[in-house]
Amino acid sequence: MTDMITADLVDLELDLSAETKEAAARSLAERMVALGRVSDLEGFLADVAAREAQMPTGLDGGIGIPHCRSAHVTEPTLAFGRSARGIDFGAPDGPADLIFLIAAPAGADDAHLTILSSLARQLMDAEFTDALRAVSDPASAAALINGDEPAPDAGQPSRDAATEEAPAFRIVAVTSCPTGIAHTYMAAEALENAAREAGVELVVETQGSAGFTRLDPAVVAAADAVVFAHDVPVRDKERFAGKPTVDVGVKAGINRPAALIAEAREKAARGEVTVDAKSPSPVDGAGESGDGYGTKLRKWLMSGVSYMVPFVAAGGLLIALGFAIGGWKIDKAPSVAEHFIWTDHTSWAALLFQIGGLAFAFLVPVLAGYIAYGMADRPGLVPGFVGGSVAVTINAGFLGGLAAGLIAGAVVLGIQRVRIPTVLRGIMPVVVIPLISSAVVGFLMFLVVGKPIASLQSALTDWLEGLSGANAIILGVILGLMMCFDLGGPLNKVAYAFAVGGLAHPTDGSLKVMAAAMAAGMVPPLAMALATTVRGRLFTKTERENGKAAWFLGASFITEGAIPFAAADPLRVIPASMAGGAVTGALSMAFGCTLRAPHGGVFVVPLIGQPLLYLVAIAAGVCVSTAVVVALKGARKTTPSGSGTETGAAAEAAGTKRVPTAA
Repeated sequence: MTDMITADLVDLELDLSAETKEAAARSLAERMVALGRVSDLEGFLADVAAREAQMPTGLDGGIGIPHCRSAHVTEPTLAFGRSARGIDFGAPDGPADLIFLIAAPAGADDAHLTILSSLARQLMDAEFTDALRAVSDPASAAALINGDEPAPDAGQPSRDAATEEAPAFRIVAVTSCPTGIAHTYMAAEALENAAREAGVELVVETQGSAGFTRLDPAVVAAADAVVFAHDVPVRDKERFAGKPTVDVGVKAGINRPAALIAEAREKAARGEVTVDAKSPSPVDGAGESGDGYGTKLRKWLMSGVSYMVPFVAAGGLLIALGFAIGGWKIDKAPSVAEHFIWTDHTSWAALLFQIGGLAFAFLVPVLAGYIAYGMADRPGLVPGFVGGSVAVTINAGFLGGLAAGLIAGAVVLGIQRVRIPTVLRGIMPVVVIPLISSAVVGFLMFLVVGKPIASLQSALTDWLEGLSGANAIILGVILGLMMCFDLGGPLNKVAYAFAVGGLAHPTDGSLKVMAAAMAAGMVPPLAMALATTVRGRLFTKTERENGKAAWFLGASFITEGAIPFAAADPLRVIPASMAGGAVTGALSMAFGCTLRAPHGGVFVVPLIGQPLLYLVAIAAGVCVSTAVVVALKGARKTTPSGSGTETGAAAEAAGTKRVPTAA
């Protein structure tokens, strides 16, 4: 970092000119301006503040690292200040007395990251930070940071040189969740931030709903450890065999990323590795080794749901648009392959409706196929899809798809346990297993379990169709409580899957259930957004920033937008969310609101039956949740500080992201 910091960029009495992090940044930035390294003070400080708003830059150990890339920076620069009183930069352990302001020109990613990486390595060394606290003049401080002067009493080469000889600890991570919308990217962001703070080089593969880019094999090979934070199968998991592995659910990646990073390092230090052998099935090997059958069953079912959701969303929205454009009789229109008038809006409505119907027809087969895939890997796909198709044929519906998937997976696992002569192993996956498993699953679904399940599905459909009065309201309350209890977790997904399953054979009752589920799921993030607006002093600065994003997330029916608030204060946020969700679910059912689209939030309100009353139900629940969370937080004797360390809700685009060793 030679020439990036000089004695003129060091202030060992920063507390004389600054008491807040904003004042500290200004004081250090003024030194950069005086040397001609920053051209516009206010513009640069605005860029620093924008970065600080994304995530506090305080680190454990009394360190603050405000930093940014800015068009107002003429060359990479580092300024250092020391405060005897300490300045709050949002670190969990309190104020920072060592403050580093890092400035890099816009577009100079390598320079910016080099400064952060090198500085982070040094800050991991207690001797280095102790020396900075003891140094008596700016020139010595600059030399120490540049690596030109050893730490006092160390008698060793500069820490910078030492760390250059020892490469950073490298971790590769994979995150995924059932819907691949929010949890996947929130876990990735949390792990990235924890890795920065720990001085670890982390590369994340986000296996989200928009697809994913596989990690470079060279990156995987060079990794010292692996972290899986997932609730659905890790695709191509065998790539990571033979390395120390931490395997947890996606929420652990969001709530305790630093602990996962530490655990990965500990396993690497002990030499623990996964068995370098044929990988287990995608979900059977997921989670901790002590997972019980109930946990595995949930993961198998969530595997099917995660692959089913895109078909449901696309098909449901296309069907709803068809009805909106062409009217409620559009389902009686002739096939567009035989009759299509380019200038007739009803022909276009029929086209949308029929495309949506075809997409929706895959719902049950995809559900069954990917439940079997979760259990038995690719050999489970064929019998799973066959069993799902049989379920559709015999009108066993969503319940039939669940059963077919589980049966198909079990049959394939059973076949795989049979000892096969070596000469036949080559044709097992492409001929023998698909042939035998499809025949067995078809037999069981057609002649054994299919009809009873079809009768149960019919009874459930009739029950939903006959719901009215108090019974409908009670169901709405239950759906609302489930949707808001774990904010996108397993219970939320069960309620959502129940609602979506009814769309396979839509009736007035099932459409009411779908409407209630979506309305309740919108309440938590909208309520947190409103609460941070009307009573901002009850929330940390980070929560207030997250509240701005929660408006859009809630309006889009992304319940996970409330997770940062629940993670920071679960005993107040979760009960408040459940109260509002129950009110909204009950009112939606009482008003008779219906919904053919399984997703979309306020953007599909024109496709909703009783749209104005639907919005009233959502608004009522949001107001209830807001009132409860404000009352509970207001009852506390202490108020939060102006900053915090909660995980942000912003989601990165799907893909592979490389994160160096810096905050």
